[in-house]
Amino acid sequence: MYTVVDPATGKQIADYPTISDADATAAVAKAHQTYRTWSRSTTVAERAALIKKVAELHTERRDQLAATIVREMGKPLGDALGEVDFSAAIYEYYADNAVAFLADEPITLLEGEGSAVIQRRPLGVLLGIMPWNFPAYQVARFAGPNLAAGNTIVLKHAPQCPESAAALEQIFRDAGFPEGAYVNVYATNEQIETLIADPRVQGVSLTGSERAGSAVAEIAGRHLKKVVLELGGSDPFIVLSSDDLDATVDAAVAARLDNTGQACNAGKRMIVHEDLYDAFLSRFTDRILGTPPAPLSSLAAAERLDEQVTSAVSEGASLATAGQRDGAWYPPGVLTGIEAGTSAYQQELFGPVAMVFKVRDEDEAIEVANDTPYGLGSYVFTTDPAQAQRVADRIEAGMVFINGVGAEGPELPFGGVKRSGFGRELGRYGIEEFINRKLVRTVG
Repeated sequence: MYTVVDPATGKQIADYPTISDADATAAVAKAHQTYRTWSRSTTVAERAALIKKVAELHTERRDQLAATIVREMGKPLGDALGEVDFSAAIYEYYADNAVAFLADEPITLLEGEGSAVIQRRPLGVLLGIMPWNFPAYQVARFAGPNLAAGNTIVLKHAPQCPESAAALEQIFRDAGFPEGAYVNVYATNEQIETLIADPRVQGVSLTGSERAGSAVAEIAGRHLKKVVLELGGSDPFIVLSSDDLDATVDAAVAARLDNTGQACNAGKRMIVHEDLYDAFLSRFTDRILGTPPAPLSSLAAAERLDEQVTSAVSEGASLATAGQRDGAWYPPGVLTGIEAGTSAYQQELFGPVAMVFKVRDEDEAIEVANDTPYGLGSYVFTTDPAQAQRVADRIEAGMVFINGVGAEGPELPFGGVKRSGFGRELGRYGIEEFINRKLVRTVG
């Protein structure tokens, strides 16, 4: 079942049954037929106009979409409204830029007569597997560029977000996309394995856990399907110097607590130079513990975080906390004294608990930052521009933000390295992932 459970109350609101195996196959068939007809008969400009309408409908329905997100996964209302607005901006970005991004690209010949050009053409049906933590935004990153490119989409949302899934599918219909361009399916994991194997499906995009990414990549590889994976992260937040420590602490708190700490690219590990460590830790802890509580996405999510924090403390870490867990409500906290080799040192804490590390210098900061299986985002705070660039060059991550948080944008590519996945979403790179760069060489 796809079930809506309000994490704030624990109350089960609604159930949505999973589809049959026949319906799952029919969804792919519908998307494939639409690709062969509508996608091949429309121009990029025509599809971009539909994407523009999707952006407008997100803005018109922002209150309803945000309320659904809050009900399904407990996101604070302000965060939910911001998510819908950012989703609309992503659709608008691709509506405005798809024609330029997908234009034919002439190639200068080294010898011979005639011409050569790269055409950017769609691949066909794509399968999207989306998570619960950003029910609208994650879909926008995948659907916006790929529908503009002419691919069609079968979308499996997280089982706890069925109403967001249905609302988004309705938006694409109301925007004028034909039936089969965007198909929502309440599918099981077993059905998803079958869909990945279907020869009509040309690629898979997953945002989720490392475990889910590994499973999907294995299945897709077996069937020679391209995959884009955006997985977990344990992003370092490096503080080497500051001319306004309060502002730096504010940025660190924002980086850790966005979406109640349930963001893959949240600043989870605060790595602070010893000269600033004591003052930073005191102010940071006060701010974290003084943050009003909010529920995590589910009881299971809170229980998982509780297990990780309890394990960290049993291995010698110290915990400053604002209270005790109450159902899905998890109190903000700060962990210090986490030693290399312990379980917490290598884990991603998905919730409002930060880890803080003291380092002697720039080299040790980089060593600690890179000592993780993940490599999604990172943050560097320093008053020295040359140092900022040196550190950015040496960090093993897909993204580095210098002296700022919340600086993401539709035009900026998003993705990671190592066990944080591969491929990119957003920006020009996001629309390039699932296209056929077809060479057309004319001689004479």
